[in-house]
Amino acid sequence: MTPQATGASPRQLTEGRRKDTSDARPLPGSCDAPALPDAGPADGPAATAPPAPADGDLLIAASVLLADAALAARQAGAHLTGALTGGGFALQALRRPAWAAGATLSCLRALTSRAGLGFAANGGTVGELARIAGNLTRRRPASVAMAVDAFALRIEAATAAHPNLDSPHARRLTDALVAGDRLEAARALHALVERLGVTRALTTISPVIMELLALLGLLDENPVNDSFSWVTLAGGVPTTDPLFGLPCSLIKHLNPGPGRAERAEPDPILAKVLGTSRNDIVSYINDIGALGNHGLVLLRRIACTDGAVRHVLLLPGTSFGLVSNSTPQDLVGAFDGCLRTDTTYTRAAKKLLKRAGVPAGSQLMMVGHSLGGLTAMNLAADLDVASEYRITHVVTLGSPIDNKRPADHTTRVVSLVNKHDVIPTLDGRGPASPHDVPDSWVELSWLDESYDYPLSHAPQAYSDSLRGELAHHRDRVNALIGSYDGEIIGNQPYMLRDR
Repeated sequence: MTPQATGASPRQLTEGRRKDTSDARPLPGSCDAPALPDAGPADGPAATAPPAPADGDLLIAASVLLADAALAARQAGAHLTGALTGGGFALQALRRPAWAAGATLSCLRALTSRAGLGFAANGGTVGELARIAGNLTRRRPASVAMAVDAFALRIEAATAAHPNLDSPHARRLTDALVAGDRLEAARALHALVERLGVTRALTTISPVIMELLALLGLLDENPVNDSFSWVTLAGGVPTTDPLFGLPCSLIKHLNPGPGRAERAEPDPILAKVLGTSRNDIVSYINDIGALGNHGLVLLRRIACTDGAVRHVLLLPGTSFGLVSNSTPQDLVGAFDGCLRTDTTYTRAAKKLLKRAGVPAGSQLMMVGHSLGGLTAMNLAADLDVASEYRITHVVTLGSPIDNKRPADHTTRVVSLVNKHDVIPTLDGRGPASPHDVPDSWVELSWLDESYDYPLSHAPQAYSDSLRGELAHHRDRVNALIGSYDGEIIGNQPYMLRDR
């Protein structure tokens, strides 16, 4: 369900932003952490106060207005193009040639003049050919200028919560991309990596990675990848890659497996972890960490304190060893899970539930990390699964799920986000995004000490945070899933395969 790139979508200005639940602080080990201003002498003139930072909410509000204006201007260009090239106009031109000539000149002036929409033709065969010609000759419509400013304001808003974005090296990169200077951007990225290393450089720019990719696609000469930028601006899930504009639907052809689920025996390490497990979010995260990323998932049966028997499905995330392997937990599966709901991982999980004999109507909670969280949401969005079982909770950690919705509106969604983690922002909703999630969702986000990716994405980072200073988040999640308190009467691992 992707918004049209030419249509404006309603936005809430503040509720959609990832909420800070801990005070922003200099990033650990960062050589670019902001220094405290020197204090002046006690009896000397008052030191000049540093300029107050821009208000993030005001920047987001301005970016929303600019984004809506950009989308409206692009849509106006498409309407004008369609009016000029449509059969109705040609028929009227035959009847009233003088009027048609004047109307054509006025429309062409609006479509091409810098005082109007710029070079704004788009839509239809003629409009797209004109747009391609404009891209190749670097003639930018007014809508692109407004979109660039909207993305620039989002980046500025993110800087308030992520001070490393304000470092000279990071500023050099973001400023170059906003200016459309790809050569300078490449040099700035090289300098940033040289100074901080790959992982820390990636983590530094991760809060605005979607905005930077959108700027790259919007300001290059490639006319095919513009869709990524416009859909990102409108708040949708892009269906093309940002560099070449290749359709992401190609991924489904790389991930066509029917899915298979086979019972497996836990190894000694997993058996030891499961032996101490209980209905606690930290315990579930530790269980997921012990399952690993090589195809294992876990189905748990609990005799709950209220007398009901409920089930919990634990779904680990992606193995980063290979782009594709024999299990659904690979990079191809991760991209597929972002874009679609019917994936090899979901098909294998549905076969698991059937093979395990989970009775129809059973209450089911799914807990997933990264791709596992995506898969949990994809299963909850599947009408067949939602009608077969009562999915009471979906709990995700480090998962880009914000553009997905469960089929049953009573399903409780709990999303846990470490804001140093790159992966949750891949749905297009970063810390400076104005797009919202349903009010019924519980989203808990924080900044912790695990700065570098992939450490910040690991289940252990989430577990450590919730055991430490964020114990109040742990208590809140445990209260939400309290109906699953009881005696564990079954822990069965399953090995999921593509085929």
